[in-house]
Amino acid sequence: MKRRSFLQGSGALSLLGLAGCAAMGGSAPPSKAKVLVVGAGYGGATAAKYVRLLSDYRIDVVMVDPGERFISCPLSNLVLGGSKTINDLSLPYDKLRTRHGVTVVRDTVASVDAAKKVARLASGPTIAYDKLVLSPGVELMFDSIEGLKAAQADGRILQAWKAGEETTRLRRQLESMPDGGVYALTIPEAPYRCPPGPYERACQVADYFSKAKPKAKVLVLDANPDVTSKGPLFKKVWAEQYKGIVEYRPQHKAVAVDAAARTIKLDVQDDVKADVLNVLPSMRAGRIAVDLGLANSNARWCNVDYLSFESTATKDIHVLGDSIQIATGMPKSAHMANSQAKVAAAAIVAQLNGWPVNPAPMLNNTCYSFTDAKNVIHVASVHEYVAAEKTFKPVAGSGGVSGGPTELEGTYGLTWAQNMWSDMLG
Repeated sequence: MKRRSFLQGSGALSLLGLAGCAAMGGSAPPSKAKVLVVGAGYGGATAAKYVRLLSDYRIDVVMVDPGERFISCPLSNLVLGGSKTINDLSLPYDKLRTRHGVTVVRDTVASVDAAKKVARLASGPTIAYDKLVLSPGVELMFDSIEGLKAAQADGRILQAWKAGEETTRLRRQLESMPDGGVYALTIPEAPYRCPPGPYERACQVADYFSKAKPKAKVLVLDANPDVTSKGPLFKKVWAEQYKGIVEYRPQHKAVAVDAAARTIKLDVQDDVKADVLNVLPSMRAGRIAVDLGLANSNARWCNVDYLSFESTATKDIHVLGDSIQIATGMPKSAHMANSQAKVAAAAIVAQLNGWPVNPAPMLNNTCYSFTDAKNVIHVASVHEYVAAEKTFKPVAGSGGVSGGPTELEGTYGLTWAQNMWSDMLG
């Protein structure tokens, strides 16, 4: 199809009249969207912007998310370390609306009728769609650890695995604990959101303790047999920079908590007591994906066609980011969600216009981990689609890991964040 006929035949809504009406002006959201995006994080916001860009602004996009602003999970461990605040990691969605014509609706999607292609918002209105993009992140499976759901609900045991107000509350718990106290962090069995995230968190808390509470300890209870990402680098930092502060215990799986006694019960080893309990349970695809029956991999993760990230369970629903069943070597990371979103956006634009989908997409990923306020280590990779196996695989010889933490990489890490935010929101 020629570009002219695509523009004439796309049936796009008049976006100038729609942009941002529900979120900012309080008007009713549109009743129809060519593409409806649920979730406005690294995957969803990128998909919304790139469907607009790649369609030359001719495909209307509605994005639904309850958040007033985007808050970055990457760098949020620095809030626990004390070198950043949540405000430092928060950005508005304004440019998606004003510059790119995305209709931003501040709400949640309560239900979806996949057969009729209609989503109902929690506030009541419905939005019909041709293509639905889900980027709902992960759901924490509180019931996988006895007593955790109640302890989380009353605020005694926090996770802060989605950046926001809970991150600030966990920082306050660390500030309130005594010098000489213990902060215990449990890590679930992989896969989980952001493989190096818990180990970076241990570094950040240890950095804070080394300055403010030199007698305090960080105890890492890892259900996995070893550090799941950048293991040698993290272990070297703990042994050299945080000797006597960080203790790492592999194959220590949390099975229950007693919030009143500040105790973590393990599946094999003796109970552990701590002053601050930061207990991360097992994770699965975001609730909306589960409710829609898209979590068709062990009832936890969503299988997708990697050429378009369309669900293998339901046609015309595309799933991105941490909710999907990952390919070999593919992390559940912010950068990966951003890369997936661009591949999905290109495929959606092609499918809506009868064009062939790119048969050889590529993905890239870089993950920076701050070992203190300034020094950083990274892991990077490039992934190519292998048509014969219908999956992505790491490109041999691509990427790699740091030799060790440096301030120069700290600059790279902060620049990465600024560039990523600009790419998805600017």
